[in-house]
Amino acid sequence: VQLQASGGGLVQAGDSLRLSCAASGRTFSIYLMAWFRQAPGKEREFVTAIKWSGAYTVYADSVKGRFTISRDNAKNTVYLEMGSLKPEDTAAYYCAADRRVRSYPSLKSGDYDYWGQGTQVTVSS
Repeated sequence: VQLQASGGGLVQAGDSLRLSCAASGRTFSIYLMAWFRQAPGKEREFVTAIKWSGAYTVYADSVKGRFTISRDNAKNTVYLEMGSLKPEDTAAYYCAADRRVRSYPSLKSGDYDYWGQGTQVTVSS
């Protein structure tokens, strides 16, 4: 499985931005897709996840109500709609895929099998 993330950029506080993550290869093996982010000097943190079938979504408290994850299975693409952006949202954003069937999405980056390259989001105040 290959993941290609795109859509990052420089925006102002309060703006919106949409990230995309296109999956290719053995996409049938994907159970769940997630977005993580990593700011300079900080650990990679979980942002949100969606079951590939779309049955459920999970959000970190820091983005709940502002970010929305969705998927288009026909395009093998997952989206992250980010609204009301804050300077603290500034980070490199990574999409990831998990093959394992879990009762709840893992929040640990080490549990994910495939990763896209990061796309930088910078929010100015």
